[in-house]
Amino acid sequence: MAGLTPEEETRKKAILDAMSPRSRKRVLDKGYENWDPFLPPKDPMDLRMAQRREMALSLMRRFLRECPQEGYGNAYGQGAWEICMGITGGDDRCRGIYDFSCWYRDFLKKGE
Repeated sequence: MAGLTPEEETRKKAILDAMSPRSRKRVLDKGYENWDPFLPPKDPMDLRMAQRREMALSLMRRFLRECPQEGYGNAYGQGAWEICMGITGGDDRCRGIYDFSCWYRDFLKKGE
């Protein structure tokens, strides 16, 4: 990593010295010159997406535990995952699919 000011180079060295031996070895193996300890933190949007994905995974695990196993296939699981991600993410398309599905279920129950 070229173009560091003397102050940044001093901070970089201090960061390396404060690391555990294992982490320091990993940096040195990749090359101290190429290492950038001043990378910006992850974008908050990335963090929110990761949290949403974790929530969706938790919901899917629970759904698959509770749903009947007969008739369950790969396409069923993929469809459930897609709608889960869409609904938890507030996707209008998925919300429309869900609303229609609920309406159709009620329509069939009425026997019309």
